[in-house]
Amino acid sequence: MADFEEKLPSLPAAPVASPTGAVDDKEPYHSDFAHEKEAALESDGSLDLSDEEDKPLYVNGEPVVTNGRDVSKYVVDVRDDGDQAVTFRSVVLGTMFGGLGAALYQVCVIFYIYTFKPVQQSISTVFLLLIIYSFGVFWATFFPKRSWVEGTRFARFGNVFEFINPGEFRLKEHVISTIVASTASYGSTSVLNFAVQRLYYNTHVHATTAVLATFSTAVFGYGLVGVLRPLTVYPSEMVYWGNLPTVSIFQALHFDSEANKKRTKLFWFAFAGMFVYEIIPSYIFPLLNGFNIFCLASQHARPGVQDVFTNLFGGADGNEGLGLFSLSFDWQYIGSAFMSFPLIQQANSWIGYFFCYIAIVAIYYTNTWNSKAFPMLSSSIFAANGSIYEQSAVFTGTDVHLNQTALDIVGLPALTGSNAWNNLTANLAIGGLIAHCIFFWGPYVVSSFKHARAKTQPDPHWQAMQKYKEAPWWWYVILIVLAFFAGLISILKGQTTLPWWAYIVALVTGAFVTPFSTLLYARMGNGIATNQLFKMIAGAINPGRPVANLYFSMWSHDVVSTSIGLAGDLKLGQYLKIPPRVMFMAQMWGTIIGCIINYVVMISVTTAQAKLLTDPVGSNVWSGQVVQSLNSQAVTWSLAKELYGRDGPYFIIPMSLFIGAVVTFIQWLVYKRWPRIGPVKVDTVMLPIIYMYSAWMYIGVNSTIWSSIITGVVSQLWLRRYHPGWYRKYNYILGGALDGGAQVMIFILSFAVFGASGVERPFPTWAGNPAVGNVDYCNGNGALDSD
Repeated sequence: MADFEEKLPSLPAAPVASPTGAVDDKEPYHSDFAHEKEAALESDGSLDLSDEEDKPLYVNGEPVVTNGRDVSKYVVDVRDDGDQAVTFRSVVLGTMFGGLGAALYQVCVIFYIYTFKPVQQSISTVFLLLIIYSFGVFWATFFPKRSWVEGTRFARFGNVFEFINPGEFRLKEHVISTIVASTASYGSTSVLNFAVQRLYYNTHVHATTAVLATFSTAVFGYGLVGVLRPLTVYPSEMVYWGNLPTVSIFQALHFDSEANKKRTKLFWFAFAGMFVYEIIPSYIFPLLNGFNIFCLASQHARPGVQDVFTNLFGGADGNEGLGLFSLSFDWQYIGSAFMSFPLIQQANSWIGYFFCYIAIVAIYYTNTWNSKAFPMLSSSIFAANGSIYEQSAVFTGTDVHLNQTALDIVGLPALTGSNAWNNLTANLAIGGLIAHCIFFWGPYVVSSFKHARAKTQPDPHWQAMQKYKEAPWWWYVILIVLAFFAGLISILKGQTTLPWWAYIVALVTGAFVTPFSTLLYARMGNGIATNQLFKMIAGAINPGRPVANLYFSMWSHDVVSTSIGLAGDLKLGQYLKIPPRVMFMAQMWGTIIGCIINYVVMISVTTAQAKLLTDPVGSNVWSGQVVQSLNSQAVTWSLAKELYGRDGPYFIIPMSLFIGAVVTFIQWLVYKRWPRIGPVKVDTVMLPIIYMYSAWMYIGVNSTIWSSIITGVVSQLWLRRYHPGWYRKYNYILGGALDGGAQVMIFILSFAVFGASGVERPFPTWAGNPAVGNVDYCNGNGALDSD
């Protein structure tokens, strides 16, 4: 958005690393003294300063990190120690923590369990990183070593011991183990389709079908990632900002320098503090997840006033309200993302939040789309009288098709106003995304492929990787072919109800959207939901078949989301100098593990919490809002002609796809004529992001929004601008430490007391954990009344 940094005298950019990871004078490049090296280069005239845009901003002699180029030069160390990545130890640890074995399958659950939480938190790899590090250090310390038998009669076993325990647990071993384990989680979005079938259609998909289908989506996505590497991985601007806390932790744990000792000390203090603290807001004192003075003040108000206050200010429970002015002190729901997302992304999201409050309240209280007949916030579908829609009566048969006679009796399903608004803004965002990438980022795309073809990519980390053999593009093409046939087998032999030709259409549309979504995610830190587009296409070509709609989305939208995750890991490998062919094998192995383990996890959770997962409200611990939303979209879009046609109640929703593209085109025309309007650069107004956040609070726990904004302001405005040295050295590792502490505690609590294993043990009720009503008291539950 606006330029928050004033133009200050600046030093030249950091030196570009050679393919061996050193600068031109052969000294190791390290981010902590990058600007000092720059000054030396400037003094001898060896650095070209003609490009004003390449100059960083400096405050008190420290560079202000503003873009991906600055991240590559000043935040992430280009150092490469050349240590071995693939060892017996790294393969075993990666496989174990990827899900093999009953105890270790639970470790992988932490990635999946948030799917059934009321807040959809993006889980970083910090949790697995720390667990694997602990085991790796233990292994290196206590397993037999070659040195133990040297000079003894057992010396002949030295090679065996060295194979088992190659010594110190180093960076690349650690990264490979973590990549294998984290990649195993990427198939979880596909498995949600099987959860919907179990919960809403009483269909138990065969394990073989589930594994083949999940493998197909993940591997097809990975094949696309490989083909698109020159565009979505190699350049400096492709940051994948959520990876930065992870990268900082890896380097702090393994790079032995004075600066890293301070960072490591900060990490462990912050980790321990958050680990101990997290049990308070998440279990003992849940009121801290949604403290709102307006809710507390409304205890004795009239019922009508209490209802309005709950809708506006409530937000600590699932689908309770918009959480206006609520503060959350629960880090598991805030997360380090807001310490990582670039300022431009967060500024646009703040605009979206503003419109979200206005739009959802206006839609509900003006009774648009008959909103007052339903809850203000919910992703479920309802009958006209406000009851849950009887979809099982309308969609019948083993192939789950529309029964027109039953539909005439039961009537059409209806969306809540917030859900309809979410669908509308999703289409606006999709149209805006495609248009923004074409008009604003088109020249960047052309430039990226030219750099790749000429091998002139200026990113110092890409240059440092050139000493390793690249994974050839045809490896990825083979993956695409294998994925196609695995999916085709599950289509022809499984319970998907999707025609083979529709399967091909799904793959083609997913492949088309993938580069657009990945570009936005890599540059801005998060993407937009493209599922809506694929639901529309599925409804048009497979009317009256909701299950087929689900699977069409799986081979289109899930390919997109999986591609983004795998591309982020490839960038992680580039930052940490993992040989490309090793990364290829690690991600493939993790994908195979994930195909099995995520299916098992889904069976466990949906069996233990089936009632709550189908409840339109859920609880502050468990929520089925994701599977409910998938199901409601599948059902409503299978009735596209009746609901979204010219005479349907939601005709504006499909039309918004074109509206979003046209508005962005107009923005581009304005930008060509007036690049800057006042303090705002027109091209930094990211309409797709604004649209997406304009419906951000349509479901779920919304009491975390203001705390997230505060976190972003402190990190990206105050620390980044006024304390850039502290920011680049400690910001990301602090965020990772807080995430790690919270996630480890939540993992323990999920199985110990929250009921992930089937047995729930609620904390005793008291004022901070009321027995009745919403936990933030925004419903006049009387718990604060005096006797």
